[in-house]
Amino acid sequence: MRTPPNERLTPDISEAASSRASGSERRCVLTGSTDARASLLRLAIAPDGLVLPDPAAKAPGRGAWIGVSRGALEAAIADGSLKRALLRAFKGAALTIPDDLAARAEAALTRSFAERLGLELRSGQIVLGSARIAEQARSGRIALLLHARDSSEDGRRKLDQAWRVGSDAEGSGLQGTRLPLDRAALSVALGRDNVVHLGVAGHAGDQRAADRVRHALARLMAFAQDDGRDVPGEAGALTARA
Repeated sequence: MRTPPNERLTPDISEAASSRASGSERRCVLTGSTDARASLLRLAIAPDGLVLPDPAAKAPGRGAWIGVSRGALEAAIADGSLKRALLRAFKGAALTIPDDLAARAEAALTRSFAERLGLELRSGQIVLGSARIAEQARSGRIALLLHARDSSEDGRRKLDQAWRVGSDAEGSGLQGTRLPLDRAALSVALGRDNVVHLGVAGHAGDQRAADRVRHALARLMAFAQDDGRDVPGEAGALTARA
């Protein structure tokens, strides 16, 4: 997710026309940088003027797009630049920006990623259980390997090695991704007990499910960015309202 600037905010109906002309790109309201719509986070403006995160970009009414990290958003809220940008775009409309908007945004992106995992599980694309993951990884049927934030180093090492074997990548240092969610959060997301590792099914010729998961994860991690604090990946982050 790029670090963004100031865009003119428009109703979604106008954004749809712009999308067709620009290849679904949007401009960040804070930095002015342009990026793919799917890589940015939409802020929805409720009828009462409350500004809330809308990661699915489905809330009705007008919205703004941001592509900054949580730290940058917090700074923009604190110094008033976010509110000024929105007020300019909406011609002085009454807006309420929650002090905890950045935290709400991160929680919403965390839930969005968890929901993506749930969808892939229901479509049969998620492989669970260390033994099963290792077996499918060695046979080249795992396109993406993920580990809970609190997984053990030994557990990660064994599965990473199996994945390298199946990916013809021995000696490359290829490793699975350590998620910003812990095992409790993953278990809630997938409705299973003690989910520590998971694989996304696929192979060299079919990365579609893995690409969908990668995208949702990349958007979360770009926003959260490691700034010395823990990314909220506990189960409560998946159930609390944004």
